[in-house]
Amino acid sequence: MTAVRLAFYDMDKTITRRATFLPFLAYAVPRHRPWRALLTPVAGLTALAWSARLIGRARLKSANLALMMGRRIDPARLEQLARGFAGRTLARNTLARALAQIEADRADGYRIILASASYDFYVRELGLLLGADAVIATAARDKGGHVSPAIAGENCYGAAKLRMVEAWMEENGIERDTAHIRFYSDHVSDAPCLDWADEGFAVNAHGPLRRLAARRGWKRLEWRR
Repeated sequence: MTAVRLAFYDMDKTITRRATFLPFLAYAVPRHRPWRALLTPVAGLTALAWSARLIGRARLKSANLALMMGRRIDPARLEQLARGFAGRTLARNTLARALAQIEADRADGYRIILASASYDFYVRELGLLLGADAVIATAARDKGGHVSPAIAGENCYGAAKLRMVEAWMEENGIERDTAHIRFYSDHVSDAPCLDWADEGFAVNAHGPLRRLAARRGWKRLEWRR
């Protein structure tokens, strides 16, 4: 039996040069509710709370989206903003070598899947532009007629990302032992996914991931140069 080929890509700082959540807010707020830019210092306080471990990553993310975009977001307007932001991200904040690797994997018969902790409403739009076969990302809650900044399910980060990837495979009828899997990431938080993959790639790796990659034998790639 021919193995199903799957190539999972983290997004922030793997495909992109920089993280995307704050740039999304910087793009969306002036076009959606400009007066909320006045609340930016309050968002700084939430970052301090996270640094002091008073709140977790998921809470930080949802609190800042609520603060800067509101607790009731029109889905059509959010889709429009996400599409515009994705176009800007592709043009200004993607790494040419990452895009080349995506094309090389696709040419080798791999399905391309973005697996990101970022909110799905803009990861999905970037995935469309990249021709990705699927997107696995942190989901904003659907509140029936509007989008809530609250996270539906798990924040797609760390071990939760692997659980979400495995759930996606189960939903699509792909058994692990029938698949050959590549996983690309810049961050040590994706160690569960890199361990689980047949081929793990430490891309643009920060110090902790470089050290772990040396111990685990993951290939290192540098796409920023």
